[in-house]
Amino acid sequence: MTAAAELIDVTQRFGSFTAVDGIDLAVPSGKLTTLLGPSGCGKTTTLRMIAGYSTPTSGTIRIDGTDSTRTPPEKRNLGMVFQSYALFPHMSVADNVGYGLKLRKVPSAQRRTRVMETLELVGLAHLADRKPKKLSGGQQQRVALARAIAIKPRLLLLDEPLSNLDARLRVQMRAEIRRIQAETELTVILVTHDQDEALEMSDEMVIMNEGRIVQQGSPAQVFPRPADRFVAEFLGYENFLTAADGTPLTIRPEHLRISGQGDDGLEGTVADVAFRGVDLLVSLDVADPSGATVRLLADVRGGPAPQPGSRVTVIAPDDHLIPLPR
Repeated sequence: MTAAAELIDVTQRFGSFTAVDGIDLAVPSGKLTTLLGPSGCGKTTTLRMIAGYSTPTSGTIRIDGTDSTRTPPEKRNLGMVFQSYALFPHMSVADNVGYGLKLRKVPSAQRRTRVMETLELVGLAHLADRKPKKLSGGQQQRVALARAIAIKPRLLLLDEPLSNLDARLRVQMRAEIRRIQAETELTVILVTHDQDEALEMSDEMVIMNEGRIVQQGSPAQVFPRPADRFVAEFLGYENFLTAADGTPLTIRPEHLRISGQGDDGLEGTVADVAFRGVDLLVSLDVADPSGATVRLLADVRGGPAPQPGSRVTVIAPDDHLIPLPR
């Protein structure tokens, strides 16, 4: 698969602090790639180096096969949407969207056509004459997206673009960005700390920790096979235990089953039961195969609710137990 952008042994240091530590990354063309990880893991620094706002301490950045390591941002022809949207309050929606085209000296008639085409794409053509302050948060986000797309960028870079929206709008905008990416076949790099966002939107996930890439692949490859405990915890795995031979294991709450004593499984005691509407989240203190006592969470749907203090058997099916590095 063709790489729209490549980072080769890229490091970024700020004084004695290493923000990005010798990473190699190939961003596939025409796909949506997410840089995922906790705050301070290096994902935004990586995006800023691709955009040209920060020059790596060492290493090479190629865009469309051309060494762009020291090319200034305005000569990279990249679109970028920030957390804050950074719209011009005194300009109309149409003028905001056409701003990058005007800087590129696109003739006014051609500019108007491109602006309206882009506003149609994001569903805001009817608000072309409105000022940003008259728009909702979701509409402002679409304007920022349209402005970035209108210049027909080589790459579209999104830095936590949904973090300022409420939960309902975030879900809507995930689908909207995915639709726009599919229709335009743009190469998109999205920075997020939200694993649900990354799993739902990505063609390719790049999980970072302490300036390094710890796992990369499609959601279908990464989610069922986390590379280590950090990735497992970050993707929402909450149960960790140890096999009799010392191998660390993880299993998701929905894959644990609770039955009466005497069945074949792990003996334990119910510590707490939390009602969550459609299911119960049961906390259990269990003796794992190594003999250690661990706290496990089971997602229970249907059947009688186990009572705190009761002795139960916890069944962890072998096909859902995932081994982790020692």
